[in-house]
Amino acid sequence: MGGAVGYGIGQAMLNGIKRGLFSNEAGMGSAPNIAATATPQPHHPASQGFVQGLGPFIDTILICTATAVMILLSGLFQPGSGVTGVKLTQVVMESYMGPAGSIFIAVAIFFFAFTSIIGNYSYAENSIFFLKLDQSGGLLALRVACLSMVLWGAISKLDIVWNLADASMGLMATVNLIGIVALSGIVKKLTIDYLRQAKEGKQPVFNPDQFPELARGIDREIWLPKKAAVAI
Repeated sequence: MGGAVGYGIGQAMLNGIKRGLFSNEAGMGSAPNIAATATPQPHHPASQGFVQGLGPFIDTILICTATAVMILLSGLFQPGSGVTGVKLTQVVMESYMGPAGSIFIAVAIFFFAFTSIIGNYSYAENSIFFLKLDQSGGLLALRVACLSMVLWGAISKLDIVWNLADASMGLMATVNLIGIVALSGIVKKLTIDYLRQAKEGKQPVFNPDQFPELARGIDREIWLPKKAAVAI
């Protein structure tokens, strides 16, 4: 009985983590590419971290849980029937809303897939320029590979596509988590600085002069306090 319970919990955690990682990209290092272009308020890197930390809660705990509850309350989930994932969600939505529910899910999935392709391609293209591979045919190779993967994914079995996506995201998370561990000391200092200013009743502002270890890795003009920026 203990083995059965442990196996069941393990499978639930495995599938939950895989789908949660796909859903919110926490720990993969992809979402911060967009966050890094924003101007945080308060003007402190720790505030970006707090906002990014809120994302997985909203996306996974709220939205995914709401979807699961909707499926369970419908009574249409039948283990072993083979109807799972998006197909199951379509069936459930159709039971609630009629044919419009199935169409709504199909349209939502289309835009999710399209925007995901565009977003991830933009990340990859920026990486090509950052690594200075655009002059050696790297950009053309990336575009050919991207289009090839889109075509392959459209004609392949869904299980194969999911397994490859899970493996790719696992590799991304592994590489990114190594960087997170290496930077954990700096993250701790930044968080303490943010909380200290907030506790003193101030609006937290990041002063790069207080963190000389970051001197070579940041653009000072972005993070200068407002008064200093006006003086310049």
